[in-house]
This record gives sequence, C-alpha cells and structure tokens, in this order.
Amino acid sequence: MNWLVYHIASGHAFFTGVLLIIVAALASTQSTPIRKRLTVLAFLIGVIAIAISSTAIPYWYYGIAVVITVLWLVSAHLESWRRWTRISVIVAWGIAAAIERPYHVTPSLVPASSRSLTVIGDSVTAGMGAGDKSVRWPTLLAKDHNLNIQDISHPGETVASALKWAKSQQILSPVVILEIGGNDLLGDTTSAQFSRDLDALLGYVSAPGRQVIMFELPLPPLRNEYGRIQRSLARKHDVALVPKRVFLSILAANDSTVDTIHLTQAGHHRMATTVWGVVRSAFPTITAH
Repeated sequence: MNWLVYHIASGHAFFTGVLLIIVAALASTQSTPIRKRLTVLAFLIGVIAIAISSTAIPYWYYGIAVVITVLWLVSAHLESWRRWTRISVIVAWGIAAAIERPYHVTPSLVPASSRSLTVIGDSVTAGMGAGDKSVRWPTLLAKDHNLNIQDISHPGETVASALKWAKSQQILSPVVILEIGGNDLLGDTTSAQFSRDLDALLGYVSAPGRQVIMFELPLPPLRNEYGRIQRSLARKHDVALVPKRVFLSILAANDSTVDTIHLTQAGHHRMATTVWGVVRSAFPTITAH
C-alpha cells in the first residue's frame, strides 16, 4: 500500500494537518516574503490533509475551529486582532487533536469468564468463498491460543445481513469482536441505513458482562459520517473501538492481500496476531502450579 494512502486512511493525516496549521499560525508572526510563503503553503496543505483524512470529530467542533480559523485569516488586515486570533487558532486545533487522540489508542479488556470468543465478520474474515484455501485467522487464533471461537462470518456480509446471521445463532461468548461495515461503506448502504443497522447489531450482541470490540473502518476521503456513526454507537452500547490504523497496518503489508482488501495466508496470520494483541488481556495464560 502506498504510504500516502496509508497516511490518509489511517487518520494520521489529520494530525499532520493540525500541525501544519499551527506552523502556519506561528510563521505568520513574521512578515518576510519567505515566512509569508511558508504560512500560505503550510496552511493550504494542512487544510487539505484534514479534509481528506475523514476524521470524525464532532461537527460542532469543526464549526468552532473553522470560524476561529477564518477570523485568524481576516485578522491579517486587522493588527489589533492578530495576536489573539493567532493564539486562538493554535489552541482550537490543538484541542481538536486532543479530541481525536483517544481514538488512536488500542483498547484493553478485562479478564473474561471463559476462553470463548465470537467473531462477526465479512470476507476479510470468511475468505472469498470455496476457492479460497487459506486457513482463516479465527482458526489460527483458536489453535494458537486455546480459544473456543464461534465464527459468524460470511463473504459479502453487510451490517444488516450480519444481524440476521447473529440472530440465527446463540451467542454465549463473553467477548465478541466485529469486523464488519466495509461492504456498507464501499457499497450502496446510505449512512442513515448504516446507522440503523449498526445500532441494531450492537444492541443485539451487547449484554451484561460481555465485552464487545469493533474495528473502526478506514475511511475514504470525505466519508466522515460513517466513522462518526461508529463512534457514536460505540459510546451508546459501550463497545471498544480498535483504531483504524491497526486494521490498515495489516492491509498495508506487501504480501497481506490479494487485492488490497482480501487476505492472503500471510495476511490471515498477521490478522490473527493483531487480534490476539487486542484481546489477550481478556484471556490470560493459566499457569500450572
């Protein structure tokens, strides 16, 4: 995967953009031609980086940050405003980065009541059908770490179809992991329908004493709404979100996928290793005495 694509889809471009806007604000204190050009260049690249990162911070805060930024731009012609608007734009975008930062930290789980795990996924988990002979990552995870895994994954799965499959089976595991939503994002599911379906799915799989984990979707440019829906519903249902950079790092490896999405055997091994890193605190190793 191209490093620039990874930088954008992982959400790292948002922090790059914030840094560049802050650099632009600091550089604007000097009126030399070089500093002026640096200010304009850093600002423009920063704005573009933030826009294409599809970072799902609240709309209302984006609105505040944009208004403050516009005031800073206008203050270039109003010397009495210049210092305070410059400080304000630095603070506003610094707060934006602080709001986003927690979503880039991998969650940790508490020890579960049993070594059982339910996986709900699409073709990234299920493979591409009968012709795909790879040993899939849930099987590898179960074998390597002595887990009892209930695998409810199917090629082409959407959030709506995943809910139907989940309702057809009894889920008893104390830990559930969701790798779902990519077909909705890349298909014809509207954001409103995605919200309704995901709300229903998370409501169904959530239960007292159960820990639910969901992979955050790497988002194409200007598709913030799907990420905002995931985050909002994760808060509502007390679901832990795995940062999108974690999943994307698997897809980014040269030999992990056959088509940038579906996993090769090496990709399934990486996915098993990655998922274990997320859930291992729920399944501590029991040592004999």
